[in-house]
Amino acid sequence: MATEATKSSILTRRLFMLGAPLALAACVTTDQNPPLGTAIHDPRYGAIPGERFPVEAIDLSEVDPKYRRQVVDYKSPHAPGTVVIDINNRHLYLVQKDGKALRYGVGVGKEGYMFRGNATVGRKAEWPSWTPTPNMIRREPKRYGPYAGGLPGGENNPLGPRALYLYQGNRDTLFRIHGTTEPWSIGKQVSSGCIRLLNQDIIDLYERVPTGARVIVQR
Repeated sequence: MATEATKSSILTRRLFMLGAPLALAACVTTDQNPPLGTAIHDPRYGAIPGERFPVEAIDLSEVDPKYRRQVVDYKSPHAPGTVVIDINNRHLYLVQKDGKALRYGVGVGKEGYMFRGNATVGRKAEWPSWTPTPNMIRREPKRYGPYAGGLPGGENNPLGPRALYLYQGNRDTLFRIHGTTEPWSIGKQVSSGCIRLLNQDIIDLYERVPTGARVIVQR
């Protein structure tokens, strides 16, 4: 006959075996935002089939996790559908209902060459052509001079697969929200003034934002 001590020992072992999977499960976490330099697969940033030109998968080891697309809490006086660009923090917010926003990471223009203020999306384009502005050619003639006549849309075009053109009234501000051939530049201040997103993100934003949408660019 088992003693009370033996029974207690058996019960303890059984409880441990039952509880072990739960304890192990509690110790395992799924890191939604791995640190920079971690190579991961995220289906949101995989290759996109069916496009006119290839849209390759993004190497997320080059992109800080905080600049990846995500829904966040966002208290804002602006109506849902408004695009708010936070220059200092390198984020673009698409305002949603119920105190939420869809947040994207962006690259921004160098100091003195960026747009600030209010605008609207005057037009949209898939695989847009690109022509450097006269100021860009004047500042860096060797870099931009060869493209003075324009560059057709394509996988090597610096505007990427989509562009939203910012207007004030009927005037084109010459600033755009667009994709990029340089994913490492997201979160940095490197461009000549426009707002750049990862190609998968600009395709996503393009589908959500109609012509006429309000855009606010602020520090």
